[in-house]
Amino acid sequence: MLGVIACPARREPLCWGLLCSSAKFLSPIPAESALFVWAPGQGIPLPFSTETTLSTHVPYLRSSMDSPQLSPFGSKSPLCLSPSFQMSTLSLPGQLPSPLQSPILSEVGSARLEEEEEEGRKKRCPTDKAYFIAKEILTTERTYLKDLEVITVWFRSAVIKENAMPEGLMTLLFSNIDPIYEFHRGFLKEIDQRLALWEGRNNAHAKGDCQRIGDVMLRNMCTMKEFTSYLQKHDEVLTELEKATKRLKKLETVYKEFELQKVCYLPLNTFLLKPIQRLMHYKLILERLCRYYPPEHRDHDDCEEALKEVAEMAAQLQSSLIRLENFQKLTELQRDLIGIENLTTPGREFIREGCLYKLTKKGLQQRMFFLFSDILLYTSKGVTATNQFKVHGQLPLHGMIVEESENEWSVPHCFTIYSAQRTIVVAASSKAEMGKWIQDLNMAIDIAKKSHEKSDLFLDPSLCDRSNRSSDEVSLEQESEDDMHSSRSSLDKQMHHRANTTMHVCWHRNTSVSMSDHSLAVENQLSGYLLRKFKNSNGWQKLWVVFTNFCLFFYKTHQDDFPLASLPLLGYTVSTPAESDSILKEYVFKLQFKSHVYFFRAESEYTFERWMEVIKSAAGATGRMSLLIPKDPLEINGN
Repeated sequence: MLGVIACPARREPLCWGLLCSSAKFLSPIPAESALFVWAPGQGIPLPFSTETTLSTHVPYLRSSMDSPQLSPFGSKSPLCLSPSFQMSTLSLPGQLPSPLQSPILSEVGSARLEEEEEEGRKKRCPTDKAYFIAKEILTTERTYLKDLEVITVWFRSAVIKENAMPEGLMTLLFSNIDPIYEFHRGFLKEIDQRLALWEGRNNAHAKGDCQRIGDVMLRNMCTMKEFTSYLQKHDEVLTELEKATKRLKKLETVYKEFELQKVCYLPLNTFLLKPIQRLMHYKLILERLCRYYPPEHRDHDDCEEALKEVAEMAAQLQSSLIRLENFQKLTELQRDLIGIENLTTPGREFIREGCLYKLTKKGLQQRMFFLFSDILLYTSKGVTATNQFKVHGQLPLHGMIVEESENEWSVPHCFTIYSAQRTIVVAASSKAEMGKWIQDLNMAIDIAKKSHEKSDLFLDPSLCDRSNRSSDEVSLEQESEDDMHSSRSSLDKQMHHRANTTMHVCWHRNTSVSMSDHSLAVENQLSGYLLRKFKNSNGWQKLWVVFTNFCLFFYKTHQDDFPLASLPLLGYTVSTPAESDSILKEYVFKLQFKSHVYFFRAESEYTFERWMEVIKSAAGATGRMSLLIPKDPLEINGN
């Protein structure tokens, strides 16, 4: 049986779904979505097939469900009323290939045909740089709306289905994000219509007055000011959600299961930061437009006014965003680290995470280090289904001293960390990496000194007098070792969907990332269609590409609900093709990590420069690899 209910936030009917003897009761889902059932006990939607009772009870759907032309990506059923709400099936844990492997997508259709179509489309498009800047607003808005749907549609459905969230928290969460989501649905439609006019796709006679975007931006930025109070509550939303997941086992379970779904391609609470981050994106794009337009251009004044409006909002929320990003990172690490409680202690700030090699009785052993404003943690990666890291040591920063010690230990890029508890020797993957760690450690130690009373700064004299120390004084404890070989070679077997978080990428690429790198990456989010080619392949494949969190995510179209593959960029270099690459097309950039090479083609000089800029911001966060480090596991797996 099917039932219909109205959803106040969406003002559209929702489909209650199907009641089966073997399936649990469905929570509301968009009526225009493809129908699916929930697997008993899994909390995971599975697509109806011709073997279900749906085709029996709803005969007119049978022909379209049996059609071999339907695919999970971008397919349209008779009930698909809105492209923005095409809901593909979520993944069972383990179905998604490791995102650290090569993003090989099936070549659907003719790559050469797509190339010809792209060339033809380029000839029809405007060549004005302002058009491509405006188009960046459109493409990133599409991704932003999809990101909001992760919360407003998908997560809502998950918590309602299991009745996992208290009513008060439900009201707090969705009453703050639903109005923002509704506004951006209308905003996206308006931008899309303006770009269509600018391109001359319809009402070509009117396009002379429509080759501008400032009026649209000004009108909507003024409207957005009404949502400032909602954005200011996101601090409370994030905090209360975290408290509730710690307190309520059912909510914690739903939260963790949801993060394993393909649609949740980033840590869940990062999506709650998107609305404030989006303000910063508007500000940067409008600044770009204002720099491009001469003062006498008819679009200049509107863009200037729109920039003033959004800059005012961004200034009000800047400190809140810094606090939220830090809190989000701490909560993300709390879930991914075993052996430490209350990582989100008030006043604690995240500074850097990354891979170092620690000297133990077994020799140099790979460890992940996490530097905060008050402590330094070091961990090892367990071979588990959850891919969590186990904490081996916690070193307080007050009283800590850091010293280069390459000559003493005859190990490249080596330095020693002296703390009140113990002394450890570590080696970085490169001189640049060592420099970053020592700089951040000294900065954090200095801050810790200033925040403690002098009595807390007492340092053991044996650590101060290091002139006559022997190697026995350095802690070479026999740690509880994981099978490191197994851990490194398990990459091709891992099933954890979030293996492309910076923590896991730093582990496999032997590098590190700082909070300032994270902030820069947030500013440089980008979306759009690119043509992609492998080093030895023929033809180009058109893909919708999203850059966020130091990673490229690949989709067939912008309507897809989850990425088909991803490529973490830490450690990659970006450049233009060399003559030996034999790439004769314009606007091509080359991505390379060791022997792994990809080529991407943009549609214009502006978009080419933007992709180069944002990728450099991610790849530039790391130093060059060192011969000291063992063979990279990604290379083994063909990434």
